[in-house]
Amino acid sequence: MAWTWQLETATGKKVRVDDAHDATFPTRADAESWIGESWRELRDAGVDQVRLLEGDREVYGPMSLHDA
Repeated sequence: MAWTWQLETATGKKVRVDDAHDATFPTRADAESWIGESWRELRDAGVDQVRLLEGDREVYGPMSLHDA
């Protein structure tokens, strides 16, 4: 099963970001490493929060990309 990130605004509306919207990862660790490296660029592109998905199953989220 592929791991993906659902990118959203603060209200939960899905956001499309070129190159990131359809990114899939073979493992959870790969997905989490990618978000750790990419969250600032995603936030600057209008993403407020993300959800980690394994296939259609939500693993966790929403997780804010803004400072607490």
